[in-house]
Amino acid sequence: MTVQAASPMISHSGQPLKGEVRVPGDKSISHRALMFGALAVGETRISGLLESEDVHHTGDAMRALGASVHRSDDGVWHVRGVGVGALREPENALDFGNAGTGARLVMGMVGSHPITATFIGDASLSKRPMGRVLDPLRQMGTQVLARAGDRLPLTLRGPETAMPLSYRVPVPSAQVKSAVLIAGLNAPGVTTVIEPVPTRDHTERMLSGFGADIVTTQNEAGERVIRLTGQPELTPQDITVPCDPSSAAFPIVAALITPGSEVTVRDVLLNPHRTGLFTTLREMGADLEILNERETGGERLGDIRVRHGVLKGVTVPADRAPSMIDEYPVLAIAAAFAQGETVMLGLEELRVKESDRLSAVAAGLKANGIDHEEGADTLLVRGASTVPGGGTVVTHLDHRIAMSFLVLGLAAQAPVTVDDGAPIATSFPGFTQLFESLGGNIETPGAA
Repeated sequence: MTVQAASPMISHSGQPLKGEVRVPGDKSISHRALMFGALAVGETRISGLLESEDVHHTGDAMRALGASVHRSDDGVWHVRGVGVGALREPENALDFGNAGTGARLVMGMVGSHPITATFIGDASLSKRPMGRVLDPLRQMGTQVLARAGDRLPLTLRGPETAMPLSYRVPVPSAQVKSAVLIAGLNAPGVTTVIEPVPTRDHTERMLSGFGADIVTTQNEAGERVIRLTGQPELTPQDITVPCDPSSAAFPIVAALITPGSEVTVRDVLLNPHRTGLFTTLREMGADLEILNERETGGERLGDIRVRHGVLKGVTVPADRAPSMIDEYPVLAIAAAFAQGETVMLGLEELRVKESDRLSAVAAGLKANGIDHEEGADTLLVRGASTVPGGGTVVTHLDHRIAMSFLVLGLAAQAPVTVDDGAPIATSFPGFTQLFESLGGNIETPGAA
């Protein structure tokens, strides 16, 4: 593992943000496109893949497991898969850097194959609990050798024949659901996942597109029930990856809080399980319009146009968390500029992201003079017409903390510094350049 030197970044307020931009491809879909391409027989072509560190780690893992993965000069990625059940045992440890999604989903992929693989990651990923994915894999017959707390580094040894299971997801988590379904691909019979609270459904949509026998219904209790028949032959696909709504959130919120701004973000994924932030911003009175809605590869997308305006505080219900779990840090920035109190409920999942995001956001708000209250699973932000800024934010190697507080600095009275902007590359390469194209001022002191 390479240890990178910290790279502080500073954002300054200034002119309005103006223009049209396209943010990187959706990270969730990019991970899955590479993985299902590796499990198909033949060549999958992927356009618009997010070319970030996180996704590159998943691509490297697919190569180590036997697939051919390369990028052609036209920017299209080509994955020649080996087929379900035919993964190769990797010669070296699979290094996922900071990529929690990639690590957890590939654990499901490896866990039902009769191979041994070791998973490693950076300091941040090595602190994150993996037990919620490993527990169902153990029920399927996977052997796990891990340090205390089921944290990286860890080694998986899949069974000769994985056991299909019926699994009720204990907490709303698309990663857990997806890991179980991906493991179920190489288990004979039917693997069933029961979701009391629906989460993003990219795995189900994409598996269906690749030809898997997967059916989603609702039981008498109103829960989603997903049934997957194992050991299919997946058919390679041509995939266009829409733009990531989690990345689109940053220029959208920046425009809403920066006076005089008008920004359009093109080709944004509008999957209903990913649009909780847009719903919340509209409830806050945001001037947010969705244009040119259309469909590609079973997913809705459209262009989002936003203009600066007055926001008001709202209460964000706990049941909305699965559809905007990655967007709470930047929502807290919008809330800092809103009239009144914004209350966010049901945030326990933020405690186990790339950092303890709830505490990291609260600390960043405090450093910049923003009135707030942190609860065990709640955050209350009291907004104001002007926000002091001027603080230095500890990012804890968390890309979303870094980007959120850089957005704050674009509209605060004083510049905002983040202690390390290097992790931004894990999900949003070109972040600084995109904001520069809109008129924003984000600098990296000492950079050439």
